[in-house]
Amino acid sequence: MVKKSNPSPTVRWTCLNIFSLKQKGSISKDGTLFLLITTTGPIILNTIRAARKAMATRFEIILHSHQRNDWLQSVAEEILDEIDRIESQLSRYMPTSQIARANRLAALQPVKLDPQVFRLLEDCIQWHQQTRGAFDITAGPLLKCWGFTDGQYCEPSRDTIESTLEHVGIHHIQLEPGSHTISFDTEGVTLDLGAVGKGYAMERAKEILADYEIESAILHGGTSTICAVGTPPEDVAWHVGIVRPEKDLASPFADRSATAQPSNVSDLLTSVALTNASLSISAVWGKSFQSGDRTFGHIIDPRNGYPVSDQWLTAIVHENALSSDVLTTAMLVDGTQLTENLSEHLMGKQWLMIRQGEEKDTYEVVSQGMGHDPIQRSSTLPESGEAP
Repeated sequence: MVKKSNPSPTVRWTCLNIFSLKQKGSISKDGTLFLLITTTGPIILNTIRAARKAMATRFEIILHSHQRNDWLQSVAEEILDEIDRIESQLSRYMPTSQIARANRLAALQPVKLDPQVFRLLEDCIQWHQQTRGAFDITAGPLLKCWGFTDGQYCEPSRDTIESTLEHVGIHHIQLEPGSHTISFDTEGVTLDLGAVGKGYAMERAKEILADYEIESAILHGGTSTICAVGTPPEDVAWHVGIVRPEKDLASPFADRSATAQPSNVSDLLTSVALTNASLSISAVWGKSFQSGDRTFGHIIDPRNGYPVSDQWLTAIVHENALSSDVLTTAMLVDGTQLTENLSEHLMGKQWLMIRQGEEKDTYEVVSQGMGHDPIQRSSTLPESGEAP
């Protein structure tokens, strides 16, 4: 058993190379939602780091162990290969994936799925019911309607939205457990697992780490989900900071005079200590466009067809990465109403929400268990700030 040293009071801040695929010093249009906070001091275990682009983002993993680095590297590569395999099953944009095949054929005939994919769809349907429709994997046609699938952003007419909604809803899906098949009751239904794919991949990665008895690891999928296994060798928890909207360059509250990514404590809204837990963050400005004087984000309420406008960002800590992914998306749609509807899932959980303030250009932060409980702060848009 390794005895952990006391954390050093000196702290360094890193972004886990989230943006290392870009040129040094460049600014990411996707913004920075979290930072990994690491304490200085001796690391008494072997450490490897591996990364790969998948699911339209960058996955990165850090492993600590007494095992040799080449052995650790092989474990990391196995995890990244598994993430690639999951993407090849779930991506609606890969023509050979099971989800893409279902989207093409399930309105015409039953489509057979692998048992794991079938169980994932069953879980998604349960989450749809528990969130009272705020989470819906059939919202794909709405994303296309607003131009979020191909970047051809537009504000559709109400008639267009109404006709698109006819193809949205879990009630259009029939799952047959005996044969592991899926059918749609009408053409035009489109499954999109973008809200759960990364969390699902993280859970599979945790299973691989457990198989190899690795007890100190952290991995992330872009700026949306970070999963901590055990603790780092030089500390008692993995510390993750949530970036203030003013310091996230994709946010409408961003300080446009900033020339670098957030890098110190003053850039943080709060921080979270993770041990065998996941933190998921969703923000409407991940993809957004402006029409007139309004900004529309890519998180759409599947019940009315419109992008959410009252909540800006949500973050949740959960022992299960898929659950945290679902809950952040649903909270963006339903706000604090969801916390009442899902009290059994959120009991004792840490969560945070940035929502519209009383004035047009202000926001407020409400949280449970993150920082002070509850937190309420307000901020205004910088004078030079403009919505993206």
